[in-house]
Amino acid sequence: MNRAIDAGILDLARAGRLGAASCMSLGPSFAEHAAALREMDVDAGLHFDLTEGVGGQAPAVALKTLIGRAYTARLAPAWVNGHLERQLDAFERIYGAAPAYLDGHQHVHQLPGVLSRVIEMLERRYGARKPWLRCTLPRSQPGVGLANAFKAQVIGALGGHALSRAVRRRGWRSNERFLGVYGLSGGAEHYAQLLGRWFDAARDGDLMMCHPAHAVASGEGDALMQQRAAEFEVLSSEDMPRWLSASGLRVERLSRIRPEPTR
Repeated sequence: MNRAIDAGILDLARAGRLGAASCMSLGPSFAEHAAALREMDVDAGLHFDLTEGVGGQAPAVALKTLIGRAYTARLAPAWVNGHLERQLDAFERIYGAAPAYLDGHQHVHQLPGVLSRVIEMLERRYGARKPWLRCTLPRSQPGVGLANAFKAQVIGALGGHALSRAVRRRGWRSNERFLGVYGLSGGAEHYAQLLGRWFDAARDGDLMMCHPAHAVASGEGDALMQQRAAEFEVLSSEDMPRWLSASGLRVERLSRIRPEPTR
């Protein structure tokens, strides 16, 4: 999305704090940093965008409008396919390889009328070497607060079950459960507290979402960019290895713990 986000991702990847990096392939800084990302020990995936309009693609749609159209069967397949094909083409051209996985900005990849297009296109383009897909079904996570737990349940309900059924039926790879959902506010101390709860809840094969970025100059970033910087502060902390070890966890690439099916 921007250089501050890219820098945060690359720094955390170098430190072994990330197992995956979701990329907006039409974003203004992806081409600048794709080569550096290829040197990192992470899965690089396509962060499929229908709502942000990153890179000037049009027409983007507000999330509420997109959800409404998805659940009333008013998404044109050609419109979804066009966006998906352009973003996959750009990813392959710039990164030099197919994405290791696919997820969605604001989780749009799992919506009715989008998921079916994603599955069809990935099967057509990649055959047996299909990218893994992000599942949003939440892990039970006591102590994160009712609002955060409710938000996680809502995200999972908006397509998580359908995606889970689809990947199981087809033998595709996916994460088990999903962690890291919260209100994207509260600063570093609040985020560190939530991180501890997510670590306690995590099980083998789970995926924890995060939104890190380098800090930007005062007045240059909105509240979300400030919270991204707070996440980076916590995730880059010298205490992270100890926190992971205490919870019996390690950061790993999903493609490594769940390799491609034998062909």
